[in-house]
Amino acid sequence: MAESKAPRATTNRSTTPGSDTFKDYISSNWAERPGDLPEPREQSPFAAARRAALSALHPGKRLVIPAGRAKVRSNDCDYPFRAHSAFSHLTGWGSDTVPGSVLVLEPVDDGHEATLYFRASAGRDSDEFYANPEIGEFWIGPRPSLVQVGADLGLTTRDLGELDAVVSTVDGDTLLLREADPELTRRIDDVDSARLADSPARASAEADRASDTASSDDLARDLGELRLVKDAYEIAQMREAVQVTGRGFTDVVADFDEILAHPRGERLVEGTFNRRARADGNTVGYDTIAASGDHACVLHWTRNDGVVRDGDLILIDAGIELDSLYTADITRTLPVSGRFTDVQRLVYEAVLEAADAAFAIVRPGIRFREIHAEAMRVIAERTAEWGFLPVSAAESLEPDHQYHRRYMVHGTSHHLGIDVHDCAAARRDLYLDGVLEPGMVFTIEPGLYFQPDDLTVPEEFRGIGVRIEDDIVVTADGAENLSVGIPRTVADVEAWVARG
Repeated sequence: MAESKAPRATTNRSTTPGSDTFKDYISSNWAERPGDLPEPREQSPFAAARRAALSALHPGKRLVIPAGRAKVRSNDCDYPFRAHSAFSHLTGWGSDTVPGSVLVLEPVDDGHEATLYFRASAGRDSDEFYANPEIGEFWIGPRPSLVQVGADLGLTTRDLGELDAVVSTVDGDTLLLREADPELTRRIDDVDSARLADSPARASAEADRASDTASSDDLARDLGELRLVKDAYEIAQMREAVQVTGRGFTDVVADFDEILAHPRGERLVEGTFNRRARADGNTVGYDTIAASGDHACVLHWTRNDGVVRDGDLILIDAGIELDSLYTADITRTLPVSGRFTDVQRLVYEAVLEAADAAFAIVRPGIRFREIHAEAMRVIAERTAEWGFLPVSAAESLEPDHQYHRRYMVHGTSHHLGIDVHDCAAARRDLYLDGVLEPGMVFTIEPGLYFQPDDLTVPEEFRGIGVRIEDDIVVTADGAENLSVGIPRTVADVEAWVARG
């Protein structure tokens, strides 16, 4: 029995007329659209410089960087599309990226020529503009033309159909960002497999293919490392993302009365913040954590289905992603009643001390790992002072002990930018063991988490979780806390909640 592919969910319920009369009528009597070309967007020259930097790393190689495709959520409903971060970094195309787009850098004598392939808007002379729910203007709105996108991004553009010619000629000099578009990766692998099958020296060709895959892994690594130091445009975007994120936190504080009255108040926290993210940005940069009471001891609490009780602390870890796709990542821990209890204040001030101590040492020339070590020094000293450790702080800090890490198992910092955990593919000696340079942006986020059933701490500490997270940029002679304007001291936080 012949196999047939199941239709997309709209196929079986389509009632779109198919007569020639209807097609003639719907394709006629439309007003002319203006064909004005946009000015290049602000990030266009910065993206060109990033492409040049990548080109210098891979001379003579064809580089293929896809944006990725929309992913099906359920039947004919897709998840909101977000382009792969490397694609956006190299093109300057952000939230308005057309799904399925592909950037190709072809080698030339003096570097590479960049071409952007994407599917342009279906014209009114095609039935796709009303009959195709995936790309039709009646369904998803108009798309810019090839020429308009080219002017906008400062790139040569071609129709996506012309990418077939590129795919058909892949060889050992083609490097692909494999993770971005599994379907395109499969197509390219099929062509490569056919090439190897026809090779008279197949064993040697298979070895070359393994080398090609490793080189593609190097491409992914290089794309991550290019983002370790932010340019002026990126730092400005980070500053703006932090500002709008601060407004989202203030919105939440203003809604505390309603939040406390609802049986799933954490969901209201999430909803209030996400409303600001959609109003002032593209969306949230990651799933909002709204963790009240002992939920704050769960590091990635995103269910957000709990009650927010007077007298508890609520840990909110949230960030707004802009249309450029750059995101903030901020955590504040707030006393729901407006006042910290004595124990809550003790824990909070210890975490704040650790954050401030870590920030104080940030400057060009130190190693990234030193930030974490400084924060851990304070965490060890305070937990030892409170009698929670079986050894002294100095002994606990020894690599083969680390008792204090029971109360903070995560790291203190991660790079931040177009991804909330940016530069993740970078080599360890450039990330954790890397030396700080001006333009690097990262978080400082120490915490203390005393699980509700942790018998190593007194009962009054159990169920308290505190994290303070700020976004930091390294400057020429030190560092700037981009989020210092979002209240973070005990006095400022209590006043903030009181005003709300």
